[in-house]
Amino acid sequence: MKLGNINGRAVIVLPDGVTDVEQASGGRFGPDIQGVLRRWDEFTEWTAARVHHFVGVPVENPRYDAAVPEPGQVFAVGLNYRAHALEAGLPLPEVPLVFTKFPSSVAAPSGTLVLPTDQVDWEVEVAVVIGRAAHRVSRAVAWDHVAAITGAQDFSARDVQLAGGAKPQFSLGKSFSGFTPLGPLLVTPDEFPDRDAIALECRINGATVQASSTADLIFPVPAIVSYLSHIVTLRPGDVILTGTPSGVGLGMDPPRYLATGDQVTTTVELCGVMHHVCGSAVPAFDAAGILG
Repeated sequence: MKLGNINGRAVIVLPDGVTDVEQASGGRFGPDIQGVLRRWDEFTEWTAARVHHFVGVPVENPRYDAAVPEPGQVFAVGLNYRAHALEAGLPLPEVPLVFTKFPSSVAAPSGTLVLPTDQVDWEVEVAVVIGRAAHRVSRAVAWDHVAAITGAQDFSARDVQLAGGAKPQFSLGKSFSGFTPLGPLLVTPDEFPDRDAIALECRINGATVQASSTADLIFPVPAIVSYLSHIVTLRPGDVILTGTPSGVGLGMDPPRYLATGDQVTTTVELCGVMHHVCGSAVPAFDAAGILG
């Protein structure tokens, strides 16, 4: 099953169009995608019984909002692709390197990306959306707690992220407004030919800079979900960015960052394509000026 969020309304995406969830369910489910995720088991039982009765309504050039517009928690995993760890010149981590991205950074899958500094980097990621609460779950059942997969970018202001010397500001450097676009579609794991080998790609101005699949993950989705659930309780609607493959700007020689006018195209298998055009910030972020 594929779901989308159009003008704040949850829709089921069909080959011939979309079905509005609230209308199709006669009000049983509300209009917003967050409400659907909070009742995921009930929702999937309903859709399984009705799947042959849905009628797609054609929508010309649908403009999707963030696939999960208001996640309660947003986690991300650093250095989780083998090739990316090698690119960074760092040893493979022994446990998932987890940081958070603040929910206010979540954005739509298309639009303008404001560049708050001149060191903003790209990071295409496969994101996992929780559909069933998970607390101390095993790897064997971790996928049962995943509602869907979606596309994500972990945009990163490297100068802010790496400020502070021995204590870099990962969460702050990755949480500027618009730095966590999600979408366009939510796709249930059963749709993928291999849910443990999901393809992802990032292009800058049409040139491919990242291309890989989650088969290269050091810690695959079940390991991440299980690990996090032994520390926090994962709740429906929470989002986990699973890591980025090699090809980020920081790893280039010399480093390359996004500039005004650059176009970022992000693709995750079955989840659709995100497209962002970079615009400059006025005024630019100035830590010294703010603190002074």
